[in-house]
Amino acid sequence: MKVNSIPQEQLIEINPRMQQFIYIVVVALCLFSIISAPIALLLGLLVANLTGNPFQSFSSKSIPFLLQFSVVGLGFGMNVASAISAGKEGFTLTVASIFSTLLLGTFLGKWFAIDKKTAHLISCGTAICGGSAIAAIAPVIKSEEKQTSVALGVIFILNSIALFLFPYLGHEFNLSQRDFGLWCAVAIHDTSSVVGAASRYGAEALQIATTVKLARALWIIPVALLTSVIFKNKKTKIQIPYFIGLFIVAMLLNSYVPEIKYVAPTIVNLAQIGLTITLFLIGSGLNFSVLKAVGVMPLLQGVLLWLFIATAALLAILYLV
Repeated sequence: MKVNSIPQEQLIEINPRMQQFIYIVVVALCLFSIISAPIALLLGLLVANLTGNPFQSFSSKSIPFLLQFSVVGLGFGMNVASAISAGKEGFTLTVASIFSTLLLGTFLGKWFAIDKKTAHLISCGTAICGGSAIAAIAPVIKSEEKQTSVALGVIFILNSIALFLFPYLGHEFNLSQRDFGLWCAVAIHDTSSVVGAASRYGAEALQIATTVKLARALWIIPVALLTSVIFKNKKTKIQIPYFIGLFIVAMLLNSYVPEIKYVAPTIVNLAQIGLTITLFLIGSGLNFSVLKAVGVMPLLQGVLLWLFIATAALLAILYLV
């Protein structure tokens, strides 16, 4: 996600070397368990809007790789039988929520007179898996940089709010580990915040949320194919999330290779650290320029879609699934 620099008057005047020092110190703090995923995101937001991100290009490029490493690492703490059970429970909910969100997103985009490609990217990001879905769909529809940036901005803003809001709501609604895992996998946009929110709720919630979310991410492929037909772009290369295969391999090793138990806890711990750093990097890219560039109507579309999918999923989990 490309982010413009923050206007200088919005930042604390600081020596560039000191700016780099502060950034590196905060990243180092994320290596310790005292910094939780939400706190890491909050620290990133503070750094971005007070002192600035001196490593914007590097951090933006690092986020996808670090997130994928973290997700694969978490697979070493999960069991195949439990994952299959969770996947079966979440399948119907996944299919219904994806296509209903895409249809509503198309309607809202036309109603609010939002650019068709921007509206579609926001819909796909909300329906499937946030920034990963947008990155996969953008080349299919041949979106311009501004259209992609606006969609990413909407998703990342709401995704950041969800990381703090969902665990609180889960406790308020007295949701079980199973119910919360399903809910956040469906209703939170990005895998990073799904894992971050679920890890705060409990081990069972984390396993269910991660499995269902990654299964959901595979829907990028059929949605991208459908998008290529709608936008009449048959000559397109679809980005397949290959790291999901490595996640499955990690689960298989943890479930059926006894020797893995000696190293699995260390790998999972490293993955959790990687996730914490990932959320800090995401937060450090959300400065005032991103918020201003999004615009009211695309943000309103994103909020309404998010409210729809969160409410519908919660009601379905409580009374149907």
